[in-house]
Parts: sequence; structure tokens; C-alpha cells
Amino acid sequence: MTASHASIRPGSAKAWLLASRPATLSAALVPVAVGMALAQLLDSFSLWPALAALWGAIWIQIGTNFANDVYDFKKGADTEERVGPMRAAQAGLLTPRQLFAGMALTFGLASACGLYLLTVGGWPIAVIGVASIASGIAYTGGPYPLGYNGLGDLFVLVFFGFVAVCGTVYVQMLRVPDLAIWISIPVGALATAILVVNNIRDADTDILCGKRTLAVRFGKSAARLEYLLLVTSAFAIPSVLVAWERVPRSALLVWLSAPLALGIVRVVFRSDDAGKLNRCLKASAGLLLLHGILLSTGLLLG
Repeated sequence: MTASHASIRPGSAKAWLLASRPATLSAALVPVAVGMALAQLLDSFSLWPALAALWGAIWIQIGTNFANDVYDFKKGADTEERVGPMRAAQAGLLTPRQLFAGMALTFGLASACGLYLLTVGGWPIAVIGVASIASGIAYTGGPYPLGYNGLGDLFVLVFFGFVAVCGTVYVQMLRVPDLAIWISIPVGALATAILVVNNIRDADTDILCGKRTLAVRFGKSAARLEYLLLVTSAFAIPSVLVAWERVPRSALLVWLSAPLALGIVRVVFRSDDAGKLNRCLKASAGLLLLHGILLSTGLLLG
């Protein structure tokens, strides 16, 4: 246990806060914000469904974090050799039983708003909700955990990009225009980029516990190229949409986050140091947040 966490008592509110991984919540907030901004651009913004989507996204993210914490611990991925941020089960701050209870509570809170959205959007909401919760658990749990079999990147791209953005647009418009699909790509790409940094950092220890991420299957060099492709697409897609006159020129505000992206890419390509990659992990989450704010602002200014 690091000095910064030595004062955390097992089972305390601080332990639950640690397990919820606040730094990851940008992956839940940004897709909804972009979906709200796009609905506004298309003159279809609806406050209460949008807020309900935000509520559900946050609790699903936290529930998924609890699931990852407990299942990675039970599968032996979180050990003393792990170089990433501390995990609650690994550090003995929360028991697996407590984390399973936390999963049930958080997914229950997400489902509560889902009942309201069900009255707004009908059966597609039930499909989205069930699939999101099931995938959150299946990412590290179940008989074929996605994250352990090289499918984690696809999972993040789909659920934190297409599903989250398009779902937010759907509950406001009751349809999914093709523009929502396009605009979800940068969001999903940057969310996936966070995972890629994590997998590059953990590749050596993931091999030992049988976690076959893409960084393990194809090597760190391939994962670094994946990171570059994901970040590049986050800037290319808005630029193409502006060129096609599908979104206003103000969407090019995303380029203000390019210096941050370039700095992270340089470190990711040049370093295997765990400390530097941990900082890149946090910076990548910050890039998603900044890029999402700029993209949302650009759409709202249209």
C-alpha cells in the first residue's frame, strides 16, 4: 500500500471512492455530453431523458469498475507485482463480497433511471441497458471475460462510443441519425486509447495470469500503433465532418487539444517506464475529457 493510501480504513467511504475510480468517469460523462450537444445541434435536445442517460452512464461505469476490481483480483491479475494504481480488493480495503454488493447496488441505480427511459424510448432502451450491464460484468467476469481474450478494445469502442453517444441521442430524438454514428467515433476512440495505455503498461504481468490483451497477443509495438490510430481518428473525423459540412466549423475546436495528444503519443512510443505510462494513463483520460468538452462546445456553437 502506498503512503497516499495508508490512511484508508478497510470498508470506509474512502475505500469505496478508490474502488469507484473517479478518474475513469470522464469515459461516462463525455459520450453523454457529446450526445446532448449533437441533439441540440439537430434541434432535438430534451433535458430529462438526457439527464437520465447521464445518471445511468455514471452508475454503469462505477459498477463496471467494481466488477473489474473484484474479478481481476480473483483471477490473479492484481498482485503485488502490478504497477498500476491501487485496487481495493488487492489492497484488502474491500472484500470480494462487499464489491459484489456494490455492483448490485450501482447497477440497480442505473436500472432505476432505465425504467424511466423505457417509458420514453421503448424496448431499445431495455436492450441497451441489459447489454451495457452484462458487458460491464463480462469485461473481466464470466466464462469468457472480454478483457482477457483480446476483446476489451472492441468493447470500449462499442459501448463508450457508439452505444453511449447514439443511445443519448436516441432517448432525445427517438431515432439515431447517421451523424450520431460518425460523431461517436472520436469519443469511443479516445476512451479505447485509455485502455491501450493500460494494456501496454501491464503487458508483462498480464502474460503471467493468462490475460491475452491485444498488447499481449500482438506486442507492445502494435499496441502503440493502435494508440496512434485511435488518437489520430479523434481529430480526423471531426475535420472530415466539417469538410463535408455535416457539422459547424466550430467543431474544429477539438484541435486545441492536439498538443496534449502529441505529448502523450511521444511518451507512449518512447517509454516502457511504468511511472511514465501511469501518467500517460491519467493524461489520456484528461485528453478524452478535454476533447469531449471542445467537441461538445463546437457542436453547441453551430
